[in-house]
Amino acid sequence: MTSFRLIHLAAAATLTLSAAQWAAAAADLPTATAVAASGTASSAFDGVVEAVRQTVVAAQVPGAVVQLQVKVGDRVKAGQLLLRIDARAADQSAAASTAQVQAARASLDVASKDYERQKQLHQKNYISQAALERAESEFKATQAQVTAQLAQAGAARTQSDFYLVRAPFAGVVAEVPVTLGDMAMPGRPLVTLYDPAALRITAAVPQTVASQMQAGPLPRAEVPGLPATQQWITPSRLQTLPTVDAATHTVQLRADLPAGAAGVAPGMFARLWLPLKNVASASASLTVPAQAIVRRAEMTGLYVLDAQGHPVLRQVRLGRAEGGQVEVLTGLMPGERVVTEPQAAARVR
Repeated sequence: MTSFRLIHLAAAATLTLSAAQWAAAAADLPTATAVAASGTASSAFDGVVEAVRQTVVAAQVPGAVVQLQVKVGDRVKAGQLLLRIDARAADQSAAASTAQVQAARASLDVASKDYERQKQLHQKNYISQAALERAESEFKATQAQVTAQLAQAGAARTQSDFYLVRAPFAGVVAEVPVTLGDMAMPGRPLVTLYDPAALRITAAVPQTVASQMQAGPLPRAEVPGLPATQQWITPSRLQTLPTVDAATHTVQLRADLPAGAAGVAPGMFARLWLPLKNVASASASLTVPAQAIVRRAEMTGLYVLDAQGHPVLRQVRLGRAEGGQVEVLTGLMPGERVVTEPQAAARVR
């Protein structure tokens, strides 16, 4: 019996010692307190990157595509040849019109000389006034015929230019939906082109939120698909469209991105973080040090100290990161302490 008590006391002493060691290890963990983010409250709204200048170059005349000068991703200059459509029939028509112009000019030359001779004969009273008027009429009719032939030849040359598809402005080729030998028909898309120097983010915002936006500061734009150092961009201008969607009761915002934003392309997912006037009504966001974040597979979490000072891994949802601080959207309360060295917290557990 005595030996059993001695063993029990020894085990209790060991447990007490382990608890003391655990408490000392937990007390040595570096921690930080979750605090509300300072400054103006802001909310994030999903949007998409668009090109301010984007066009679909379509065919104006029918014909087979006989030459492709560009491919997707190429940068082109204004007026650069993109592709060529078979123009042999149009060229022959233009040549025929040119020949008709030459024939009409020859007829005009003959009519002009004949009219001059008739005037001289009329001055000597060798011909009647009616004969002179007929000669003048023939001369004017030949003049009109030359003018008509010139106009027809110009139209034929213009028609020939439609078979050479050129870039309307400098930009990047986004899509080429045709290949060599395809039949181009009027209205069929041939090349999609956009200007990379003029991009914007378009987002739909509830009209109640749009009324709380501050007039002075510009929102911040986040493009999650870019590297971490390039995700945050400050727009150069914000435009609020004057109409409200009757179905969704949202207002469309357009944030122009500065020229030369690296890696940004039309169609990319983006967010607009809008500063709001009514700070009290906006949910206060919390920030923690970036080194406190734990990422395991698809789980993102923090080691949070419980009431006994024990680190507990808790899943959270993160917002934007800036200046070494990360915004915590859900899973954390103000004033709670988080461990800034997750590996040390894992060993204590």
